[in-house]
Formats: sequence, structure tokens, C-alpha cells
Amino acid sequence: MRFPVSKAGLLLILLGAFHAVAPLRAQDMQSMQRPMTMETPENAPVIPPVTGYSEGERILFLHTETSDPGIARILTEMMGSPVLVVPALADTPEALLARVHVFENGLQPEGARGPLGFQPDIFDHPPGSEGYRPLRKIVLVRWVEPEKARLLRSMEELERAIEAGEITAKETGVVVNMPFLTWPGGQR
Repeated sequence: MRFPVSKAGLLLILLGAFHAVAPLRAQDMQSMQRPMTMETPENAPVIPPVTGYSEGERILFLHTETSDPGIARILTEMMGSPVLVVPALADTPEALLARVHVFENGLQPEGARGPLGFQPDIFDHPPGSEGYRPLRKIVLVRWVEPEKARLLRSMEELERAIEAGEITAKETGVVVNMPFLTWPGGQR
């Protein structure tokens, strides 16, 4: 059995349905606008932060994944927290990469050190700069005369040392995901 409904009748039915649902949508929108709180479980894993330098300032960052199994092993041993191997990171287009400079020799300061046991890494493009990318291509740097090494804290200092012939730099093709926790003028 069919019930004929005029166009006007159909419009009234649809408007009635809309009004019945509309208050729920408004309530949903109000609850979505309230600040949400996150609860961290008691036994949630903790990724230890690492110290480095960017733009002359001390920064903190994480190592989470790398394209290279050997680097993953070094970083995992250094941090006591697993760094995962993702070989496909090595295929990341250049436009999506920034650089991290890792020292192979030189100063072995008290406290924070880089993954090879020397001064902390130096990063280009911190958050807030046009070239910030959490994916970093590793550039190995080496003092020509390690006994003359000094602590460097910025790309400008590093570039001057390279131009003066004090340091050599070699691209590795290894990519590491290294999101910043703190940076010059900011933090998460």
C-alpha cells in the first residue's frame, strides 16, 4: 500500500527530520570544542631525548627510524631504545630531507656526545625555518687534525671550518627520522 506524498509534504517531513537531528549535531559540536585531555598509561614506552646543536643553541631530538641496519644498531645501543630499520627511507626525495652532521673524530666532551662518541651532532634547518624536515640525511664530518678540534654549535661555524680545510664532510645516503623536541625559540 502506498501513501501519496506531495512535494510540500515531503519537504515538511525532511525539515522535521532535520530539526530532530540538528540539536544533536549542535551538542556534538560543543563537546568537540571542549579541551581534551590525554592520559598517559603508567607503562607507556619512553624514547630518550638526544642532545645536539642548531643555530648555536643546544637542542633535543629523537631517533626513531633509519634506513641503515648498522646505524640502527649504533643508535639503539647509544639510547637503550630500539631504532627501527626502514630501508625505504633511503629512497626519500631530496626535497623532503634536511641534514645532520655527525662527528667521526675530535672532541669527546663530558656529558652529551654524538652516536660515534664525539661532540653532539649539528643540524641545519630547525623547526620554524623554511627547510625544516624531520627526515635527515647523515653527513659524516672529520677533523683533519683532531688535536685541534673545538666544540662547534652551528652550521655557520661548521661551514667556516670546512672552508678553512679543518674539517672534511662526506654524504652517506643514510636517512634517519629525527624529530626535534626543542629548538631555538621553541619546543613541543
